[in-house]
Amino acid sequence: MATREIANLASTSTATVNAPVNNYTRPLAIVTTLFFMWGFLTCLNDILVPHLKSIFDLSYARVMLIQFAFFSGYFLFSIPWSKVVNAIGYQKTMVAGLLCMAVGAFLFLPAASSASFPLFLGALIVLAAGITGLQVAANPYVVVLGKPETASSRLDLTQAFNSLGTTIAPKLGGLLILAAAPLAIEEMRALSPAALHLYRVQEAASVKMPYTVIGIALLLLAVLIATSKLPTMPHAEYRPGVKGGDSVWEHPNLVFGALAIFAYVGAEVSIGSFLVNYFGQAEIAGLSAKAAAGYVSFYWGGAMIGRFLGAGLLRKFRAGHLLGAFAICTSSLVSLSMLTYGHFAMWSILAVGFFNSIMFPTIFSLGVAELGPLTGNGSGILNMAIVGGAIVPLIQGVIADHIGIHHAFFVPVICYLYILYYALRGSKPNSERYGIA
Repeated sequence: MATREIANLASTSTATVNAPVNNYTRPLAIVTTLFFMWGFLTCLNDILVPHLKSIFDLSYARVMLIQFAFFSGYFLFSIPWSKVVNAIGYQKTMVAGLLCMAVGAFLFLPAASSASFPLFLGALIVLAAGITGLQVAANPYVVVLGKPETASSRLDLTQAFNSLGTTIAPKLGGLLILAAAPLAIEEMRALSPAALHLYRVQEAASVKMPYTVIGIALLLLAVLIATSKLPTMPHAEYRPGVKGGDSVWEHPNLVFGALAIFAYVGAEVSIGSFLVNYFGQAEIAGLSAKAAAGYVSFYWGGAMIGRFLGAGLLRKFRAGHLLGAFAICTSSLVSLSMLTYGHFAMWSILAVGFFNSIMFPTIFSLGVAELGPLTGNGSGILNMAIVGGAIVPLIQGVIADHIGIHHAFFVPVICYLYILYYALRGSKPNSERYGIA
């Protein structure tokens, strides 16, 4: 995947910091804590969806504004954050991102106190803006923090801890946020406006404690990153006054990779967002929201297990080939869930999480291959494509309102089929397309 030029640059950067590659273990471990935190917060949205849906009596399409607001942050802020990376470097950008996330977490307090759905959406946008900063800085930093040929494996391993956060979040969020049984829709509609507002304030209050703790944890993590000595990566950093040689748009693996990130995040988030309501359907499992939230952990836990295993597999098999095999598995499992009922349909959709595992880190590392000093800009474009998590769930929500939630899952299937194309053809960098040694 990597060219001789990039390999030479990587060895030059190693000499620059006067440390062997295995000394990158400590900085890699420190940065990995960021992956855990943003995974936890991202997946907590899957608990907010059913919680706010019941509180504000929302349709599937309207409640998907939660994911739309959150993942729109990637589209709005990725390019600005890439410029921040170019200006102040990877480490300081991580700190800035954490501080922005803390502000977003604390904004959940006034949103809950006023029981305002628009304020919840505003808090999510601020939170997402901070997470975008982390992603733009941390993902490419991990890619260049070592040998280019093991970049996919390295990023997959750090993403495994991201999945640890997504595995814990539904279970913990379900216990803390979905503890009380909500009123039925008919009971809510029978309340007076004043009583309805009081009920919403009481129900929304369950988010205050979790997000307060999260905000404090983010501030402490910002202090940790700010005071840590992380190595610089001069070969992958923007240098003012030095011409980059080409444009990021001249790298088709990046352009097609951005579309693949859009499709992958859209599919993964869309499935995760609907699981609680999907498992509540009588023909699937008939579970309560709290019980269903526990099963969502299996979806994200499968991704965690798959990433730990995938870190080893990516050292033995070509990243594109493994990505293609996993894309076939995901599209097949979602199709099976759509065509069946009961527990078979439930466990088929949950098993998709395992095969989602290597997709983001593999697509990302293939997308930034051979970018060199353009890595920061390429990362901004790839992270901007995470807006798929805003658009695809909204599309599926509109379709679910018309044909039902069960058969609306054909939308993620289409996304996985594009990823299959990217794995087999779209991911080839210029050196492979044109036979450059």
